[in-house]
Amino acid sequence: MKLATFTHGRSTRIGVVVGELIIDLSQAAPDLPTDMIGFLEAGDDAMAIAREAQTNADHAIAISDVQLEAPIPRPGKILAIGLNYADHIAETGAPTPKTQIWFNKQHNAVTAPYGEFVKPAVSDHLDYEGELVFVVGKRAKHVPKERAHEVIAGYCVGNDVSVRDWQRATPTMQIGKSFDTHAPFGPWIVTADEVGDPHNLGIRTLVNEDVRQDSNTEHLIFDCFDQIEHLTKSFTLDPGDVIYTGTSSGVALAMDPPPWLTVGDVVRIEIENIGYIENSVVEENAETVIG
Repeated sequence: MKLATFTHGRSTRIGVVVGELIIDLSQAAPDLPTDMIGFLEAGDDAMAIAREAQTNADHAIAISDVQLEAPIPRPGKILAIGLNYADHIAETGAPTPKTQIWFNKQHNAVTAPYGEFVKPAVSDHLDYEGELVFVVGKRAKHVPKERAHEVIAGYCVGNDVSVRDWQRATPTMQIGKSFDTHAPFGPWIVTADEVGDPHNLGIRTLVNEDVRQDSNTEHLIFDCFDQIEHLTKSFTLDPGDVIYTGTSSGVALAMDPPPWLTVGDVVRIEIENIGYIENSVVEENAETVIG
């Protein structure tokens, strides 16, 4: 099942994507919450109702007639792991981590799967990182690896957009990873039964149709289930939390000279069995905003 957040007729709500159509759950299953976090919090019963609604063609809208939004427009947490593919570690010259390296991205970084993200006014060192993303579906604490799959609502395509000079200026990386619009993901949440093995998916990043990253999630050092086990030893994961699982080799940072992203570039990221996102780079409006 593909769960999406979309805008149509000046209203944003959730639906199930079936081929080139989206079933409007606000009409096909009006007792369900109309936002994705509320839907996930409603649990397995809500999932079952959504599956049943997939066949309700009376409330179908053409995908081409809606605007797909980020599946979780305002996550409670956006967490991302660093240095989690062996080939990416090799190109950076960093040692292989003995423990997982985590940082936050702010909710202001969320961007629609086919929207735009900004080239910051303060930096030219703008980079891409194609990543598998998963969405937490159940409240979770102290979850062992063998049960971690129970926590995941589904999977998305993501871009951990990075401002490299700001990232490298501080040991936490957080500020260089958290610029506004720098967390595109989507285009929908694909449930595990449709994804198959999340640790054997082809993943590619293209910039202006030029392939920059071409790998497979089998090369994750700490896989999705390792990540859940580790994170939930520290703090609770909540429905709607968004987890970026790491990037492979081929980032601009590792090239000489680095082909930093510039205004007008188009970044497309594809993951097998999930789909793709595609975002254009635009100039940031650097006007002061207060209030």
